[in-house]
Amino acid sequence: MDASTETLRSQRLSEVMAVARARLSGERQPAFEVFAGECFAQLDADDLADRSVEDIAGALLSHWQFGAQRARGVPKVRALSPTIADDGWASRHTVIEVVNDDMPFLVDSTTVDINRAGLTLHLIVHPIFAVERDDAGALVRLVAPAAAPELPHESWMHIEVDRMVDAEMRAALVASIEHVLSEVRAAVTDWPAMVARLAEATAEFERLCKAPPAGLPEAAAREGRAFLEWLAHDHFVLLGYRQHDLVVQDGGEALQRVAGSGLGVLRDAAGEALAPTRLPPAARALARAVEPMLLVTKADTRSTIHRPGYSDYVGIKRYGADGRVLGEHRFLGLFTSSAYAARVAETPLLRGKVEAVVARAGLVAGGHRAKALVHILETFPRDDLFQIGEAELHDTALGILALGQRQRLRLFLRRDAFDRFVSCLLYVPRESYSTDLRVRCQQILMQAFAGHAAEFDVLLGEGALARIHFVIRTTPGALPAHDRAELEVRLAQAAQRWADQLRDALVEAEGEARGLELFKRWSAAFPADYRERVPARQAVADVARLAELGPQRPLALALYRPLGAEAGVWGFKVYRRGGAVVLSDSLPMLERMGVRVMGEHNHRIADGETEISMHDFDLRAPAGGWAEEADPQEVAGRFEEAFARVFTGEVENDDFNRLVLRAGLPADEVVVLRAYARYCRQIGFALSQATIEATLAAQPRIAHMLVRLYKLRLAPTERDDAAAASQVHAIEQALEKVTNLSEDRVLRQLLGLILATLRSNGWRTGVGHSGAAGPRRGFLSLKFDCAKVPGLPEPRPLYEIWVYSPRFEGVHLRGGKVARGGLRWSDRPEDFRTEVLGLVKAQMVKNTVIVPVGSKGGFVLKKAPPASDREAYLKEGVACYQDYLRGLLDLTDNLVGGRPVAPPQVVRHDGDDPYLVVAADKGTASFSDYANAISAEYGHW
Repeated sequence: MDASTETLRSQRLSEVMAVARARLSGERQPAFEVFAGECFAQLDADDLADRSVEDIAGALLSHWQFGAQRARGVPKVRALSPTIADDGWASRHTVIEVVNDDMPFLVDSTTVDINRAGLTLHLIVHPIFAVERDDAGALVRLVAPAAAPELPHESWMHIEVDRMVDAEMRAALVASIEHVLSEVRAAVTDWPAMVARLAEATAEFERLCKAPPAGLPEAAAREGRAFLEWLAHDHFVLLGYRQHDLVVQDGGEALQRVAGSGLGVLRDAAGEALAPTRLPPAARALARAVEPMLLVTKADTRSTIHRPGYSDYVGIKRYGADGRVLGEHRFLGLFTSSAYAARVAETPLLRGKVEAVVARAGLVAGGHRAKALVHILETFPRDDLFQIGEAELHDTALGILALGQRQRLRLFLRRDAFDRFVSCLLYVPRESYSTDLRVRCQQILMQAFAGHAAEFDVLLGEGALARIHFVIRTTPGALPAHDRAELEVRLAQAAQRWADQLRDALVEAEGEARGLELFKRWSAAFPADYRERVPARQAVADVARLAELGPQRPLALALYRPLGAEAGVWGFKVYRRGGAVVLSDSLPMLERMGVRVMGEHNHRIADGETEISMHDFDLRAPAGGWAEEADPQEVAGRFEEAFARVFTGEVENDDFNRLVLRAGLPADEVVVLRAYARYCRQIGFALSQATIEATLAAQPRIAHMLVRLYKLRLAPTERDDAAAASQVHAIEQALEKVTNLSEDRVLRQLLGLILATLRSNGWRTGVGHSGAAGPRRGFLSLKFDCAKVPGLPEPRPLYEIWVYSPRFEGVHLRGGKVARGGLRWSDRPEDFRTEVLGLVKAQMVKNTVIVPVGSKGGFVLKKAPPASDREAYLKEGVACYQDYLRGLLDLTDNLVGGRPVAPPQVVRHDGDDPYLVVAADKGTASFSDYANAISAEYGHW
């Protein structure tokens, strides 16, 4: 023992004795010191250090006083939850004090009862003492057992369990422990008598072996005798005995107890009726049949002694001289650990059964399959091996043998003859076994057999399969009909691992070759939290999206309707290769698209090559609008495209994006309305951008009609002047129903701008005049007839080109068909058109002799790097300037051989208008060089 622990124990014992001496008379102190010393010997250092001296002394004195008086042969039990106020000492647990005659099974039977009550055991101290008491039960002498072996021995148990405040709960626990101790006493007291009854039954079998009646096999009698002798050699703990007579009652067999025959836990209770017990049909035939001579099974009650499981039942038939069954000897008890450890080949009753199965199988002796069969039989659940018939064991063992190392699930069932339980042997792939799987399978079996209780045992060997042995307790006569094959299918589905389900789903969706390829790459990529949340079949869609990602496509999106979701509820998945999506960036994007983010789940997915972040948002869209009635796939396509372009910066992140769901507009068409709104700000329109955004969201139908008008007038493939005129009329009729004056003003302003638009590059996808297919422009250019623009400040130019982009905005004002002027890089984003207009006025005065009217253009950066980073700042300025020039030239006729040539993919409402933009600068760079480079794309102006 550790010296420090011994020192602490000695010190604490001295301190406790000092407290006890102040409370006990001198003649009682020596016995109490023996008592305290034996208790201290069972306390470890943690128990001693964790408790105060006063509380240890209080617990010992309480137990000592409680055991000072006890009637011989009667257990004394109490449970208390001590407090300083009521008891003078305290414990954070409930304390159970037991004083009883020492006998086997006391401690384990008591702890079994405590566990059955759902309580946690925190401490148990159980010293044994040699005790002398007077005739009244008062304690006279208490010493260590070795000091007085001639005195009766008593067990003093101090047990601490979870604290129970309710006095009724403590009383119920005391009553339960007293009942258990009474059964222990009955079993221990009647042990010699039960051993004698077992010897009598063995002697009866001995007589049957010597002179077996007609029809009674001598070999079976010899095996029965051997089994009873085997039981008596430390293989069976006898707990109860009773003798029954087989009688006929109402035309059927019944078992009637023989009065006075009960022993141990099967003692006859005072005044208990001895009415015969009717047997179910299957049990009747078994009871009157000559064989089997012995019945070994499980009782339908749990043992209260020694172990918590169901008791073992051994029924030994009694025969008359004519070989007719007269009744039975019934022994109740528990097979010992040595019984379970004994080899099958050395166990009576089992050895002959196993030998018969091996012989019937007809396998080559010494071969692999023969050895495997023997191993199956040796490891077969021992309780089942006692109970199962030879034919059923043969079929079950060969079924297990046929499994071999195959990774598949199999179920073997055995029904109890008395319908009290169903034994289920379930084999599952070893790597699939988990507690969760066991619980799921148990629930399925409990439901299938209408079970009211279940036990299980798991065998994890070195092979490919794990075995789970379930015993499902049923109600006799109420066992439902069942289909083993159908039940096996249900269990197989429950046993499938998430990865297995994913493999099957991928093969089903993609075909075997592609499905297995995807499975090998992605099966181990998903984290545990994802597998718990997402069913494998639903993960197929995620795998498809993940497989699309690569260096050239780092982002994928999926808007979907969750199964069974109510209207307006959507899910939105964002897959990003590399870094995670920052919520402070993504949430505003989603909210400005008109949805509320109700929740988010994120997962890191690694396929061994790179890490991918997956974010699954729970969205709720407002009621009404296009998305509520539209096809979900069309909604998803437009929403995903718009979000992707906002995320990558191709589209601005503002409330115009609500029109995707409210009005059903694709991102490119939302850009059109945004561009017109930005132009409104530059020409001094009185209402704010926020008002314009809110108006269009509130009037999604009119917003959609405005875009339709824009396309009917300016789209090369959709231009229809008559349809455009009808659309204008429809819009004006719709405006009559708008009651809000601000909304009416906004919508009429946008209508006027669209009608004033002469040209648009919204459909320019080629490079130069070749018209070769290419990406859509990242900027939108609109040419206005300034005389028709509502609210345009004076002086009004002849034409004006507005270039909109998320990176920059630009304008070019021209006073006539022929004009002279330059372009400016402005630093006034709020009113740069006003600045340009002022320059046009000045130029008209200065150059009036040279050119009758002037022109001027300018642009501003919207995402410029800090000016302190001059190189990056100039780089962004030059790039935006180039796109600004492209935007102007997109709408300008070319001169080829002196003749005007219209720009491709542009509708013209103003006839020929060739015009060369002459570049000027602020002295920061030679912008004319860039203009010349740009002009090479368009031809010869």
